[in-house]
This record gives sequence, structure tokens and C-alpha cells, in this order.
Amino acid sequence: MNGDMLIYDETEETKTRYIGFFGEHKRYDLAVTQTDRFYGKMLVIDIQSGRSAIIGPDDLEEEGYLAHAFELTEDQAAELHELLSQIIF
Repeated sequence: MNGDMLIYDETEETKTRYIGFFGEHKRYDLAVTQTDRFYGKMLVIDIQSGRSAIIGPDDLEEEGYLAHAFELTEDQAAELHELLSQIIF
């Protein structure tokens, strides 16, 4: 790899929580990673779809954020919001 193109290369200890649950509308398999990299926000990865988002408490309150980030219906996003509200604060 050409060193002139590399922007950063860092290693960091992280804490990852794996959560699987059935909602009324969908099954969710998530990896939620805590890191110092994103200013206190968490990296949330939907393992099934491969979609991810950096989420903090402010993002949870933003209308339509989860639906857009994970390509969910409003009902599915509401289920995910309920779970993440207990984890991200």
C-alpha cells in the first residue's frame, strides 16, 4: 500500500456487546461497540444486513434516523429505538 494514501492506522481496545432479539416485525442481530473513536457515541452494526451507524442519545431522538440508517419501516425503527434507548444514554 502506498503510504501517501493512508489517512490513519490506529489500534484501540473496544467493548462490544452482541444482542439478538425478536420484535413484533423483525428479528434483530446487533453488535454494539463502545469506543473512544466517536466522541462517546456507539457503533451499531446490524449483522444481518451489514448496515451500521454511529449512534448517540441525540441520534436516537432524531426523527427517522434509525429508519434511514438501517433501512427499516417506521414500526421496525420503533422496536429498535426501544432497545437502543436502554443501551445508549
